[in-house]
Amino acid sequence: MRFRNPLDRKTAGDLTRLGVFMLVTALATSLLVIVIGNFTFASASTYKAMFTDAAGVNKGDDVRIAGVKVGTVKDVRVADDGDRAEITFSVQNATELTQATHATIRYRNLVGQRYISLTQEGSDSGRLQPGSVIDTSKTRPALDLTMLFNGFKPLFQALSPDDINKLSYEVVQVFQGEGGTLEDLLRTTASVTNTLADRDQVITSLITNLDDVLSNLGDRSKQLSALIVNFRTLVAGLKADRRPILDSLDQISALAVQTADLVKGIRVPFTEDIKQLRRFADNLDRNRGEIDRGLQVLPNKLNKVGRTATYGSWFNFYLCAVPAVTLPGGLRVELGLPGSGGYKTNQPRCNLR
Repeated sequence: MRFRNPLDRKTAGDLTRLGVFMLVTALATSLLVIVIGNFTFASASTYKAMFTDAAGVNKGDDVRIAGVKVGTVKDVRVADDGDRAEITFSVQNATELTQATHATIRYRNLVGQRYISLTQEGSDSGRLQPGSVIDTSKTRPALDLTMLFNGFKPLFQALSPDDINKLSYEVVQVFQGEGGTLEDLLRTTASVTNTLADRDQVITSLITNLDDVLSNLGDRSKQLSALIVNFRTLVAGLKADRRPILDSLDQISALAVQTADLVKGIRVPFTEDIKQLRRFADNLDRNRGEIDRGLQVLPNKLNKVGRTATYGSWFNFYLCAVPAVTLPGGLRVELGLPGSGGYKTNQPRCNLR
């Protein structure tokens, strides 16, 4: 084709450049779609897996082994029994599945996307034929975050918003490596777990004893309820009588003050009495032999006095002798002549035995 008009040649060049641009754009768009969609053109085989829960799994999700994509989810539906989920997925023929292959639904990212992870658990190396079904005994559903967060609900209710923010911050810091490494956290957790395992018998004994205590409390629930009711009545009574009780405490305080004043007034003579009592006790201790002898002959003396009193309601006594007495302080008392050692008579009646 020949263009004799310069304008026609310019139009042809523009069309050529536009065509090249559109071709390159189409190729780049196709490549981008292939990369983003992670499409593969290798031949693949189809398998099925039964799960008790396949929430979040959608058609087109990845099938991975050790994090590497080897297939794609083709279909997700309810199984014929109505109690399980049936997932149909394809795996590249270059990847061989065995009878020991297990399927687990895992989280792909934080927005909730899932993928199926295939692992080899066991020694059965028999090849899994295309179209085979992996039963629920070899599959595991994804972690139920709703149940997990519901488990933390009592904790979150007990914490204030500031405490929850602080807890979240500390967790983020741990995972970011700024507030301690995850390895340290796991090591500490392992240490606690090992310590609890080492004290398994103690914990078991504690739980057993606690069970016995709770059983006894359960058997005596009526008595325990009566005790609580009576204690509540006692507390209510004390509350009602708090004013008289406080007034009595004031009176007790005043009595203590008066008693202290009383003791303060008699402290000096009381101290002197204690000293004299000690001297008296010392005298008794020094003369305990004489006291013992007097107590031994006292019955005979009382008998003689009794015989004397049998003649009438009177006593006839005749003074025979009175020895000198030395009083405390060295004062000597004599009834007879000074230096005679006391009063004494030699009358015959005084010589009778």
